[in-house]
Amino acid sequence: MSLTALKGKKIKKKLRVRTRTGLAGVPTNKGFDFLKNYFHMEVDRKDCISQVKTWVKKNHGPYAKYILSHPEYKFAMTHDAATAFWYNNDIHKEYGEGLDNQKACEFLEHLMDKTILMIESGKELYNNRKEETKVVSISPTVKLLRKINNTIMQDLLFLEDAWMNGKEAVINLYDRYKFHGLTGAAVGPVKITVEGWLLDYEDAFYKRCDQAVEGYSHLSKSELNRRIKVCKEMLSDLDKIKSASKASRNVKVKGSVAIDKQVSKVQYKNEDTNFKIKSINPIQVPNKLRLYTFNCKYKVVTEYVTSSPNGFMISGSTIKNFDKEISRSVTLRKPDDYLPMFLSKTPKQIDEAWKGITTKTFVPNGRINKDTILLRVLDK
Repeated sequence: MSLTALKGKKIKKKLRVRTRTGLAGVPTNKGFDFLKNYFHMEVDRKDCISQVKTWVKKNHGPYAKYILSHPEYKFAMTHDAATAFWYNNDIHKEYGEGLDNQKACEFLEHLMDKTILMIESGKELYNNRKEETKVVSISPTVKLLRKINNTIMQDLLFLEDAWMNGKEAVINLYDRYKFHGLTGAAVGPVKITVEGWLLDYEDAFYKRCDQAVEGYSHLSKSELNRRIKVCKEMLSDLDKIKSASKASRNVKVKGSVAIDKQVSKVQYKNEDTNFKIKSINPIQVPNKLRLYTFNCKYKVVTEYVTSSPNGFMISGSTIKNFDKEISRSVTLRKPDDYLPMFLSKTPKQIDEAWKGITTKTFVPNGRINKDTILLRVLDK
């Protein structure tokens, strides 16, 4: 054919068929397991949340409004979304009583139990939202929950997204709390979320729950173990954040004038970001019966105990009136493993744990300095 003939002839272009992704490409003919894995790898969080919310509206009638009052991260689990999609679109009717529907039914029971448990807690959230529309002022609790959901919870969602995309991401909760201006009062909801993650990963790692094993079958043992360690580090950070908030509280002390004079020349370290610990106000030390300190430079923890009815006294930067027979110091090889215990456990529990420390215990000299964190005081 000549060039002239070709110019006059219209050539039809073949259009490529676009590969369907997201909800548009969900495979409904390859079984429940394949569909569930597709949701985990290919469906956006927003679409996952939408599927679960649609299922809640269809199956919980008048109680749906309470369940849907929870923040969106509660509906973001991919296996919940896959289960909801399976039943929202009546795919179960195509598979009859086969193995796929048996598996889907197990996940459906889990989803149903989970959402039923959300009804009671959702009522309070729902009623609070109704009150917000009537009253201009918002309670401090609701304000705090809003701030938590808009800040640190978003950080956790980004972390979870990174994990879903195969990245070995971590988060420093201690630093993020400082960045957002959050205190120990904001620990509760975050702790519940992290503890839930930890339980799921441990159930899968130790094979304690068939659903968890199946839900995380795409993860290797080493990755499950890594995530378990990250969750435990986050929980440790949350304990330190709570202790740091307690340490920062203003304390009213009887005879504050005399005590002010005692602590006026004390040299101590206010905060250590490496160990994520913060000193209590030294004004709390006089008249107390037990004091825990930590030297950040030499990693030495000290337990001061006094048998004096007047408790401790401070002169310059020296602790007075402590009993050298029962007070003790020890160097910690792994401070991060032991510091949370000194911040929260009872003296009896601390004594039991002290017996397991292999480094030598020695008598303290009573001096504190610019490397010393004042961890905690007790009246017993």
